[in-house]
Amino acid sequence: MTNSNDEFHDAVLYILGQIPKGKVSSYGKVAKLAGYPNHSRHVGKILAQLPTNTELPWFRVINSQGKISFPENSKRYQYQQNLLQNEGIVFLNGKVNLRLFGWPE
Repeated sequence: MTNSNDEFHDAVLYILGQIPKGKVSSYGKVAKLAGYPNHSRHVGKILAQLPTNTELPWFRVINSQGKISFPENSKRYQYQQNLLQNEGIVFLNGKVNLRLFGWPE
Protein backbone atom coordinates (compact mmCIF):
# COMPACT_ATOMS: atom_id res chain seq x y z
CA MET A 1 0.00 0.00 0.00
CA THR A 2 1.40 3.40 -0.91
CA ASN A 3 1.41 6.54 1.20
CA SER A 4 -1.41 8.12 -0.79
CA ASN A 5 -3.55 5.02 -0.18
CA ASP A 6 -2.78 5.24 3.54
CA GLU A 7 -3.60 8.94 3.56
CA PHE A 8 -6.87 8.34 1.72
CA HIS A 9 -7.81 5.49 4.04
CA ASP A 10 -7.04 7.56 7.15
CA ALA A 11 -8.88 10.59 5.75
CA VAL A 12 -11.98 8.47 5.00
CA LEU A 13 -12.00 7.08 8.54
CA TYR A 14 -11.56 10.58 9.99
CA ILE A 15 -14.43 12.00 7.91
CA LEU A 16 -16.61 9.03 8.76
CA GLY A 17 -16.17 9.90 12.43
CA GLN A 18 -17.24 13.49 11.74
CA ILE A 19 -20.67 12.68 10.27
CA PRO A 20 -23.07 13.83 12.99
CA LYS A 21 -25.80 11.71 14.48
CA GLY A 22 -29.02 12.11 12.47
CA LYS A 23 -27.16 12.97 9.25
CA VAL A 24 -25.92 10.97 6.27
CA SER A 25 -23.28 11.51 3.62
CA SER A 26 -22.71 9.89 0.26
CA TYR A 27 -19.72 7.83 -0.77
CA GLY A 28 -18.83 10.57 -3.25
CA LYS A 29 -18.97 13.35 -0.66
CA VAL A 30 -16.77 11.38 1.71
CA ALA A 31 -14.26 10.80 -1.10
CA LYS A 32 -14.32 14.49 -2.04
CA LEU A 33 -13.85 15.59 1.58
CA ALA A 34 -10.93 13.16 1.83
CA GLY A 35 -9.33 14.99 -1.09
CA TYR A 36 -9.97 12.28 -3.65
CA PRO A 37 -13.02 13.13 -5.74
CA ASN A 38 -14.01 10.31 -8.08
CA HIS A 39 -12.98 7.68 -5.52
CA SER A 40 -16.43 6.90 -4.14
CA ARG A 41 -16.10 3.18 -4.89
CA HIS A 42 -12.92 3.09 -2.84
CA VAL A 43 -14.84 4.58 0.09
CA GLY A 44 -17.23 1.66 -0.16
CA LYS A 45 -14.32 -0.78 -0.15
CA ILE A 46 -12.88 0.82 2.99
CA LEU A 47 -16.25 0.65 4.73
CA ALA A 48 -16.65 -3.00 3.74
CA GLN A 49 -13.32 -3.81 5.42
CA LEU A 50 -14.23 -2.24 8.78
CA PRO A 51 -14.44 -4.72 11.64
CA THR A 52 -17.97 -5.67 12.63
CA ASN A 53 -17.48 -4.17 16.10
CA THR A 54 -16.29 -0.78 14.84
CA GLU A 55 -17.61 2.29 16.62
CA LEU A 56 -17.31 4.36 13.46
CA PRO A 57 -20.74 5.30 12.05
CA TRP A 58 -20.31 3.47 8.72
CA PHE A 59 -24.10 3.25 8.44
CA ARG A 60 -24.35 7.02 7.91
CA VAL A 61 -22.89 6.63 4.39
CA ILE A 62 -25.42 5.99 1.62
CA ASN A 63 -25.38 6.45 -2.13
CA SER A 64 -25.86 9.75 -3.95
CA GLN A 65 -29.49 8.88 -4.72
CA GLY A 66 -30.25 8.77 -0.99
CA LYS A 67 -30.50 4.99 -0.93
CA ILE A 68 -28.82 2.27 1.08
CA SER A 69 -26.46 0.34 -1.17
CA PHE A 70 -27.16 -3.13 0.23
CA PRO A 71 -29.79 -5.16 -1.62
CA GLU A 72 -33.26 -4.20 -0.44
CA ASN A 73 -34.79 -6.77 1.90
CA SER A 74 -31.36 -8.12 2.88
CA LYS A 75 -30.46 -8.37 6.56
CA ARG A 76 -27.67 -5.81 6.11
CA TYR A 77 -30.08 -3.37 4.44
CA GLN A 78 -32.56 -3.76 7.30
CA TYR A 79 -29.79 -3.37 9.88
CA GLN A 80 -28.48 -0.15 8.30
CA GLN A 81 -32.00 1.24 7.87
CA ASN A 82 -32.81 0.51 11.52
CA LEU A 83 -29.64 2.23 12.72
CA LEU A 84 -30.47 5.31 10.65
CA GLN A 85 -34.11 5.39 11.71
CA ASN A 86 -33.04 5.13 15.36
CA GLU A 87 -31.19 8.42 14.79
CA GLY A 88 -34.33 10.07 13.42
CA ILE A 89 -33.56 9.70 9.71
CA VAL A 90 -36.74 9.26 7.70
CA PHE A 91 -37.08 7.07 4.61
CA LEU A 92 -39.69 7.84 1.99
CA ASN A 93 -40.06 5.20 -0.74
CA GLY A 94 -36.71 3.73 0.26
CA LYS A 95 -34.89 7.06 0.04
CA VAL A 96 -33.45 9.60 2.45
CA ASN A 97 -34.03 13.27 1.62
CA LEU A 98 -30.45 14.49 1.27
CA ARG A 99 -31.55 18.12 1.52
CA LEU A 100 -32.89 17.44 5.01
CA PHE A 101 -30.45 14.83 6.28
CA GLY A 102 -27.36 15.29 4.12
CA TRP A 103 -23.97 16.23 5.55
CA PRO A 104 -22.25 18.48 4.95
CA GLU A 105 -25.06 20.80 3.92
